[in-house]
Amino acid sequence: MTEKSSIISTMTGFLYPFIVLFGFYIIANGHNTPGGGFQGGSVIAALFIARYLVLPVDDFNMDTLHYVEKAFLVFLLLLPIVFIFPGLHLLYEQFNVPYLIVMNFLIGMKVSLGLTIIVFRFGFFREG
Repeated sequence: MTEKSSIISTMTGFLYPFIVLFGFYIIANGHNTPGGGFQGGSVIAALFIARYLVLPVDDFNMDTLHYVEKAFLVFLLLLPIVFIFPGLHLLYEQFNVPYLIVMNFLIGMKVSLGLTIIVFRFGFFREG
């Protein structure tokens, strides 16, 4: 499809905030319901991919996305080391639910950035 469809771009722009809200809802309620970080991150990544399909513009800085994704990975690895391994989750049981919510958020952002980077690498691939 070489021409830009105004209906698709309008609907994508209209649904954008609702899809973001739905993705974060899945992430935030992952400790109580089926879903969580991976599913919510996939929904958010699908939103960025839909934006690329509607308007294929290379306005993302891939190096910055890689650094942010690596930062999420570092936090994702450090949080259990600080909270679980010393046994703090047994001493402070009231922090178990916030811990799960934060872990779901970190996983969701990591998955969202990872899937977005993968699709954009294929989308903007140029030989040579």
